[in-house]
Formats: sequence, C-alpha cells, structure tokens
Amino acid sequence: MELRQLEHFVTVAEERHFTRAAELLQISQSGLSASIRSLEQELGTSLFIRSTRRVELTTAGQALLADSVRTLASAAAARDAVAAVRGLQRGRLTVGAEPCLGSVDLPAELAAFRTANPGVEVRLRQTGSVELVDAVANGQVDVALVVDTGHTPVGVRLRRLSTQDLLVLCHPDHRYSGEESLPIESLRGETMIGFQEGWGAQALTRRAFAAAGLDYRPAMEVNDVHPLLDLVGYDLGVAVVPASFARKRPDTLRAVPLSGDVPKWTVAVAASEEPSPAAAAFLRQVSIA
Repeated sequence: MELRQLEHFVTVAEERHFTRAAELLQISQSGLSASIRSLEQELGTSLFIRSTRRVELTTAGQALLADSVRTLASAAAARDAVAAVRGLQRGRLTVGAEPCLGSVDLPAELAAFRTANPGVEVRLRQTGSVELVDAVANGQVDVALVVDTGHTPVGVRLRRLSTQDLLVLCHPDHRYSGEESLPIESLRGETMIGFQEGWGAQALTRRAFAAAGLDYRPAMEVNDVHPLLDLVGYDLGVAVVPASFARKRPDTLRAVPLSGDVPKWTVAVAASEEPSPAAAAFLRQVSIA
C-alpha cells in the first residue's frame, strides 16, 4: 500500500466522483481507476459502490477513510519537518475559513503568505465553523479562521483574534426598528432568517435561544451573508448577526443591540496543538503564534 494510492482513495471518497477526483489529482481517469483497483485487490475488498452518476463508500471504504486521512496528514507533517530543518518551507498549507468573519482580510493574508513562502502550495476551503474545526482535528485542514462556537475537539487549539456583539437586524419598517435594545426573549414567535447548521451565527443564535428557553427554528436558511441581508431587506424576517454584518447595509437595514447574557461573536484561528512548520508560519504572520 503506497501513500499515492491512499491519496487517490481519499480524493475519490471526498469527491464521490472519479472524473472530478482525476482532475484534482491531475492524472488520467483510467490511471486513477487502476490505482483504486490495485488498492482493492491488495486489501481483498471493494472500497466503492460505483454507479453512472457517483460513487459511494462501502463499509470497508468507510473504515479505511479516517485512517487514510490521518496517515496522509502525518506523512505531510514529516515532509514539512524535514524541509524546515533544511531551512526550506515546502509542502502544502490548507486554510479553512467561514466567510465574512469581519476580522481578517483573508485574501491579503494568503497573498502575503505565498509571497513569503513560494515553495508552499496554498489551498483554501470555505464552509461553516463547526465543520472546519473538525477538519483541523482530523488533519484535513491545517489552520482555520472560525467563529468560536464552543466546539473544540481534542488536539485543537483556538487562538482568539477579535470579539464583537450580536444584534438583531431588521427592516426599517419593522416594529423592532425603533427599539434601543432587545432581550432575546422578545424574539419568541418571530420569523427568523438564519444560516445553515454548523455556521457560526447559527450555532451562537441557537445557544442564545436555548438559554432563554426558546426553540430556534429559522424559516429561511442561507449559507452566505449577502442573501441573508437581501431577505431581511425585503422584510421577510429578522436575523441575529454580528455587528460587522449590519455595517454592510447601514442605510437600508436597522441594527438593534441585544441585551442580557448573549454569546459574543469571537473570531479565532483553529490549529493543531502541534502545528506543521507551514501552519506555524501562517500563525506567526497573523501575529498570534
């Protein structure tokens, strides 16, 4: 069993598609299929259930996936450690980020890092904070810019960058727009617009509602801040968001502070407690190592 085969297997497992996996790996589809068949023959079992549209992991494939991810992460860390001893910065840095955190200019940081470390391949993955923290824990992501939702797996350290308040965002004609502040209890029965499961604002809002004895069930869910602002702008509901979101539409939407014991929007960098040399360099760059 070779590391190359494990990389092929993990890529197919993540993409659920041989053609897309071959494109990412920059090899032919026939070569990728041959590599997977060879691995299956060595293990004596099928790893994928193949169909004309997508592939799914078999039970054996599911068992192999987690260990394969860890093995590849360990191999990459070993290569990076040797490169660091030789005075080189090589390898790969995978950065995760929840969009619109309101604290870090991520494109500028990535550009600066690549300029300072031209031998490191930089990759970016954007999704919700909960998934990204788990991805750091299992070695799929090296560092992640996230919202601290209280979910920190073993082996992951959160380094705080900034903190801001949560508030209620509504249409200027909404009955809340003239309020100086609102307790979270006032949102009982209100039509809510929120983010999908695992995103920072969703996790913090759910926690605030639960602390107040309320059930948080948004009528509309999005995975980006701009659709949320549009929906609030059409007075289709209200949203609980950090102050930086409200500053994107100061002339068209009304922001009302939340009173009482409400969670803070804390932006942090999640990384392994023992980061790779490339990850450590990125942490130093953002001045939090």
